[in-house]
Amino acid sequence: MRKSLLAVAIVAVAACSEAPNENKTAQSADVGKTQSVADLATPNAQDNPLLKPSSLQYQAPDFSQIKDVHFEPAFEQGMHEHLKEIQAIANNPEPASFNNTIVAMEQSGELLTRVSRIFFNLVGSDSNEARRALQSKLAPKLAAHSDSIYLNGDLFARVEQLYNQRVEKELDAESARLLENTYEKFVKAGAKLSEEQKVTLRALNEEHSTLTTQFSQNLLKLSKDIAVVVDEKSELDGLTENQIKAAAEAATAAGHEGKYLISITNTTRQPVLTSLKNRELRQRIWEASANRGTSGELDNRPLVKRLVQIRAQKADLLGYGNWAEYQLTSTMAEKPENVFSMLSSMVPAVVNNTKAEQADIQAMIEAEGGDFEVQPWDWAYYAEKVRQAKYELDESEVREYFEFNRVLKDGLFYTMNRLYGITFKPRPDLPVYHPDVQAFELFDHDGESLAIFYADYFAREGKRGGAWMSSFVGQSGLLEQKPVVVNVMNIPKGPEGEATLVSFDHVTTMFHELGHGLHGMLSSVHYPSLAGTAVSRDFVEFPSTFEEDWASHPEVLANYAYHYKTGEAIPEELLAKVLKAKNFNMGFDTLEYMSAALLDMEWHSLPADAEQQDVQKFEAEALAKHGVDLAAVPPRYKSTYFAHSIGGGYSAGYYAYMWSEILAADAFAYLRERGGLTRKNGDLYRKNILEVGNSRAPMESYVKFRGKEPTTDALLIRRGLQPVAGE
Repeated sequence: MRKSLLAVAIVAVAACSEAPNENKTAQSADVGKTQSVADLATPNAQDNPLLKPSSLQYQAPDFSQIKDVHFEPAFEQGMHEHLKEIQAIANNPEPASFNNTIVAMEQSGELLTRVSRIFFNLVGSDSNEARRALQSKLAPKLAAHSDSIYLNGDLFARVEQLYNQRVEKELDAESARLLENTYEKFVKAGAKLSEEQKVTLRALNEEHSTLTTQFSQNLLKLSKDIAVVVDEKSELDGLTENQIKAAAEAATAAGHEGKYLISITNTTRQPVLTSLKNRELRQRIWEASANRGTSGELDNRPLVKRLVQIRAQKADLLGYGNWAEYQLTSTMAEKPENVFSMLSSMVPAVVNNTKAEQADIQAMIEAEGGDFEVQPWDWAYYAEKVRQAKYELDESEVREYFEFNRVLKDGLFYTMNRLYGITFKPRPDLPVYHPDVQAFELFDHDGESLAIFYADYFAREGKRGGAWMSSFVGQSGLLEQKPVVVNVMNIPKGPEGEATLVSFDHVTTMFHELGHGLHGMLSSVHYPSLAGTAVSRDFVEFPSTFEEDWASHPEVLANYAYHYKTGEAIPEELLAKVLKAKNFNMGFDTLEYMSAALLDMEWHSLPADAEQQDVQKFEAEALAKHGVDLAAVPPRYKSTYFAHSIGGGYSAGYYAYMWSEILAADAFAYLRERGGLTRKNGDLYRKNILEVGNSRAPMESYVKFRGKEPTTDALLIRRGLQPVAGE
C-alpha cells in the first residue's frame, strides 16, 4: 500500500505553492489538448497506456501516448484492483505474518499508484478543464477508497496482532519501523473507532476531500480573474523593457490587446512591487493579492470556516483536543506547545528587526517628500531604495549575471557533482508533458544510472503558483523501482528569443527544490512507504533548505555567475554587495512567514465545539495575540488563499519550514567547519540523510550525521538576526 495512495492525492512535497492557473498546450497534442467533460468517454482498455507499466526507462510516463480520456477508467480499474488485493490480504486464512500482511500491502495498488502520480502531477503543473473536472469527481471517491482500507476491521486486526508481537518477531530495523508506522497510520485513520464512529468519520473525510479540492480550484480560477490589467505603458514606469514586453504579451494572450497584464503570484506580497513607481498601481496590485477569495462566487471564507471545523471534529472523534494535536503526534515537534514555544521565542528579535527596517523605510519616504506612513504596498518599493542606498545594489544589474541555463548547469548541477559525484545527462528522447520541460538522467560517480529528472521551471497558465518537487515513480528496493522525479517552479520566462534572467531569490529556490529532488532520487530504501521524502513535514524541508546556502558559496558562484551577454564573471565588488545584502529585509521576511505559521496553528488549535469564526476577525485577533500584528507587514498568506494550511497539505504544519531551517542551518555550518564543498562532506550527508528516507527516526538520522542535536544559533546567524561570534 504505497505512500502515494495513503495520501490519496499526489501533491507537492515542497509545498511552497498556491493558486493554480489555467491550461496550456503540452508538447504532445494529445496530452495537452483541452477536452470537455463530455469528451471523457471510456476508451478501449487495450488502448489505455496507463493500464500497464510504461516501457520507458524506469517506467517514466510516456506522455506521447497518454490522453485525458485515459485517466478516469484507469482510476476506476486501479481502485477496483487495489481493493481486491486489500481484501485478499484481510481475508487470508493463513496466520498474519509480516510478509503476508505488511509487505503484501506495500506491494498492492500498483495501477492506482501509477495513475495517481501521473494525474495529480499534471493537475498541478499542466492543468486544464477536463483534468479539473475529473479531479473534483475523483476527490470523494479517493477519500472513500482510503477509508475502505484504513477502516477495514479484519485488515487492522492483522496489523495490530503483528504490532503487539513486534518484539518477538525480531524484525530488522527498517521492517520494524515500517510495522510501527503502518500501525500508527491505521490508528490515526480511525481503525479503533466503533462502527458508528467510522460512519461519521467517512462522511467527514468525504466532505473534507471535496472542499479542499474546491478550495484549490477556486484559487486556480482566482489567479486568472484577479490579474491586474494596465491601460498605459507609462503606468509601468520602473519595470525593465523585458518585463513590460512580457506584460504586453500576457495581456494579448488574455484577450487584452494593446494593454498590459500583471499576474498575481501566490503570496501576499508581489515581486513587481519592488520596482513600480506608480503608488496607485502598487496599491491595486497589492489589494488584488491580499483580498482574493473574499467576495463573489469564488469567496473562500465559507470553505475556510468549514474545513477548519471538519478537522477539529475529526480530531475530537479520534481522541485529540484539536487538529494541531492530531497532526503533530508523528512529527519532530510532537505537540503544538513546542511549535508555539519555538515561534514565540523568536518574536521579540524578529519584531525589533522589522521595526528598525520600517523606520529606515519611513525615513526614505520622507526624504523623497512623501507625507504618508508606509503601507504594505509601499514596503518592497522603498525597501529596495533603502537597500540600494545601503549597498548600491541594482537588482536588474544583478539579474544579468544569472542566466537561467548557466545557473542550472554550472550552478546546480556543478554543485551536486562536487558534493555527491553525480552528473545530469540531457535526455531529449524522453517525452515530456510540455515543451518547457527538460528531461535528464542522473548518474552516480561510478557511472551507475540512478534516476530520471524532469526540470519544469517556467511560469505558464495551467500551473499552480509556487515551487515544488514530486515523483512520477518512487524509489523502492522491494519493488525494484528507481525514481522518476520532477522539480516545478514559476520563473518568468524571457520574451521570445531572449535570455531568461533569474533573480537571486529564484536561484536560491532552484537549489532548494533540487534538494527535495535529491532526497527522492538518492533514496536507497527497501520499502516504498519509507522511501525518499516520506518523512515528517518538519523534516522534509531540511534537505531542501540545506542546499540553498550552496547558491552563495564562493566556489559555486565563481562557476555560474557570468554576464549573459559579455561572459564576464560577476565583479567582486558587485558580488560582495549581493552577499552582504542577502539578509537585508530579513525582519520582514521572517515576520511575514511567522505570522502565517502562527495563523495556521491558531486555526488548527480550535476545539471541535468552537463556533465558526469570522475569518478576518479571527486573523486579526490571532496576530495580535502573538504580537506580530504590524499593519505594514501582513502574513505571507491570508486564510482565503493559504493553500498550505487551509488546502490541507501543511495544515498545522506550516511551521515546518522554520523547524527544518534550524536543522539546515546547523548542518551547513557543520560542513563549513569540515571544509565545505567536498565529496567527503557530501558523502557523509548523503549516507545519513538523503539515502535513508524514513527508514529510521529523523532525529536519529540527524545525530548520526552531525554527532549531536542541532541548536538555533546557526539559524539566527543565517537570517542575520544574531551576529557571528567575534564579529
